[in-house]
Amino acid sequence: MNDRRRVVITGMGVATPLGFSVAELWEGLLAGRSGVRRITSFDPTDYPSQIAGEIAGFDPTKHLDPALCKRLDRFSQFGLVAAQEAVRMSGLDFSTETSERCGVIVGTGIGGLLEIEAQHVRLLERGPRRVSPFMIPKLMANAASAQVSIVYGIRGPNSSTVTACASAAHAMADAVNSIRRDEADVMISGGAEAAISPLSLAGFAAQKALSRRNDEPQRASRPFDRDRDGFVIGEGAGIVVLEELGHARKRGARIYAEFLGSGASGDAYNIVAPHPEGLGAVSSMKSALRDARLNVTDVDYINAHGTSTPLGDEAEALAIRMLFGSHADRLPVSATKSMIGHLLGASAGVETVATVMTLDRGVIHPTVNFENPDPKCCNIDCVPNQPREADVRVALSNSFGFGGHNATLAFGKFTG
Repeated sequence: MNDRRRVVITGMGVATPLGFSVAELWEGLLAGRSGVRRITSFDPTDYPSQIAGEIAGFDPTKHLDPALCKRLDRFSQFGLVAAQEAVRMSGLDFSTETSERCGVIVGTGIGGLLEIEAQHVRLLERGPRRVSPFMIPKLMANAASAQVSIVYGIRGPNSSTVTACASAAHAMADAVNSIRRDEADVMISGGAEAAISPLSLAGFAAQKALSRRNDEPQRASRPFDRDRDGFVIGEGAGIVVLEELGHARKRGARIYAEFLGSGASGDAYNIVAPHPEGLGAVSSMKSALRDARLNVTDVDYINAHGTSTPLGDEAEALAIRMLFGSHADRLPVSATKSMIGHLLGASAGVETVATVMTLDRGVIHPTVNFENPDPKCCNIDCVPNQPREADVRVALSNSFGFGGHNATLAFGKFTG
């Protein structure tokens, strides 16, 4: 029995180290191309980790009004660029929509960190009177969500989620629930992040969380591989247009996938380390399946959180094996982060786009840099190094953040 409003994806947009379009991202993922390089935005020589999934040479004025760019932190610029592509792809004209029936929820893990650092330097060097009046609205975690709504005149549900690396997943789950509750017919949602900075790099390095494979940056992010030594920080945005099915059909929209359900949980274990037995991840995936009204054997593919950290990958693999049992032997699991790094609060947005493309195109992108299986990763099939054609009908996407915040999204191939 289907007794609730169905939600579909009608548009997608990205800003990633592999490009500023869904087509560029998807082509790069299928080619196994890495966007990880030595950092160029500042001199990383004195840092233990000197590499990132950086969007080098980004000129926001090529995508946005120059006057607006001055009022946006880099993370909001990424979010707005990705939202523009998603709206173009959807074919929506918001001037003809009821503005109160459309909303925006864009998550971020850190928000305007670059603006915070820049203005702190200005305060110390030039005094309080020289701090920018744009500082507060630029650094706010809700700035990207607010700016998208302002640009499109959207007056419906509007908020932002901040749950570390699960932020975008929680944002999209909240957006879907707004549609299900009949608060909106259209929601723009996802995540944006720009945290490649001296301070954040120093902080993550102090935790010993980052890969130090500086001499081989493109081989540094290696989820589930025995020789992984930490994650690679990335930046960008992933945004989708979520739409009530009847609304999408009425305007003849192209539908890329259906949003089937979501699940969330807390590890209640450690502020940065995952639960060693993967209990929170199991609970999150189980909740998503329950919300989507699916059984474990219905799942054809998992887009893994797969950060390339020793503890994180082990815990996720263990959770998959625990929940799916023998079905895990036939369940491909690939990690987008192997090619673009870890986009923190934006990760789930970009990984949702990758998952939807898998459903739409019938191809699973690989996990690159997988060379030596790790017995602690439960012998999962991580689609090593080469893409794989597959008729994927149901897919999950996992996102697990510092603080023990877990989120899983379930998507289905749209069949009418």
